[in-house]
Amino acid sequence: MTDQVVLVPGLWMPGAAMALLAARLGARGYAVRVFTYSGRKPLEANVGRLARFVRDSLAGRPAHFVGHSLGGVLIFEMLNRHPEIPASSAVLLGAPVRGSFAGRRFGLAGVGRWMMGGSRPLWDERAARWQRAAPLGVVAGTVPMGLGRALGRMPGPSDGVVCVSETAVEGMTAHALVPVGHSFLVVSRRVAQMVERFLRSGSFE
Repeated sequence: MTDQVVLVPGLWMPGAAMALLAARLGARGYAVRVFTYSGRKPLEANVGRLARFVRDSLAGRPAHFVGHSLGGVLIFEMLNRHPEIPASSAVLLGAPVRGSFAGRRFGLAGVGRWMMGGSRPLWDERAARWQRAAPLGVVAGTVPMGLGRALGRMPGPSDGVVCVSETAVEGMTAHALVPVGHSFLVVSRRVAQMVERFLRSGSFE
């Protein structure tokens, strides 16, 4: 049976932003579905919508999950909160699962508060622990190109939006650093190859 993959884009990004990664995974034999959401809605609402999307579209079959930025946070929260949903593996790309320094800073401005809407609480500092037996791979960019960097200096290595330290998950299987900016994580051929390797073997090596 063909392996299923669910892709979730980052905040303010349409599903089309995942098209190149979807095409690359499709060429490797995966059946790919893309979930989209509104960053104006609360975390709980988007997690619930993602869980329903998975149940309705996969009918109980296990899937791999790949999420970029806030999309990765939604995957992480959904799989931890819904252990009944079968997961073969998960890969998070530049996902601020431990909160976001850039998000907190951006949220100080009126337009930032409005744009983040229900997603604002996600940027608070917090712990992140993987509660699944399925392998979890985390990819973090190290080239500071992005909105967060434009607002000022980031604390430590970052991809310009998310700090490397904000992507670390207790219990993750692997944590890989790549010389890529935040938005480029979803279009990088190297990252796509790493993702496919992890889905296939549970390792980036």
